[in-house]
Amino acid sequence: MQPFLPVLPAARKAMQETGRLTVVALGSSTTAGSGASAEDRSYPFVLQTELRRRLPGAEVRVLNKGVGGQSAYDMLLRMDTDVIEEKPSIVIWQTVVNDAIRDIGTERLTKILRKGIAKARAAGIDMILMDLPWLPREERYPQLDDYRAVLVKTAEQQGAALFPRYAMMKGWSRSKQFTEEELVGMDGLHLVDAGYRCLASRIADGIVAAVGDIRIRTVSKKAETVD
Repeated sequence: MQPFLPVLPAARKAMQETGRLTVVALGSSTTAGSGASAEDRSYPFVLQTELRRRLPGAEVRVLNKGVGGQSAYDMLLRMDTDVIEEKPSIVIWQTVVNDAIRDIGTERLTKILRKGIAKARAAGIDMILMDLPWLPREERYPQLDDYRAVLVKTAEQQGAALFPRYAMMKGWSRSKQFTEEELVGMDGLHLVDAGYRCLASRIADGIVAAVGDIRIRTVSKKAETVD
């Protein structure tokens, strides 16, 4: 399975200096939790739980800024208010599927992604781009391959971390670790509880590895719950 080993200097610095880690999950319906049986089964909520467990003594917040149906451009427009104003160390940007389905054009998508990465970087925020999902019935969305290639190439060219969701999900299916029904819901597009749980766990693996073995000073203020 493709490893997820991001370099997250802003997150590491925040943990070293303050013992705090704020992550914004920016995205569409996958981030909002479509397909999950409850709010606390969405990937941002599970990610917060995992990070708090693995980083004892740290003040961890994962803010869910998922809005169903949004395009990459929609998210770019709200990046100032939903991301930068929250002053996170990390933003996880889950996008592109809706752009591919609507076929907005690969050149336009490239420009939008570059602007979003640049905006986060200028604010001193580590960017993680989430790869597109592997789908059991990919033939329903033939244009996804071209748009996924744009996402992967842009992440590489811009030096942004890429979370390998496609390879991860495909590996789970081929290894028979999960049945298709355990990963993807009846709509053939959104994850269900087990898929979101594993997604959050793999993201947590990468973040914890990037932060490193840091001695965290005790913080007096209790961490807030996920928005």
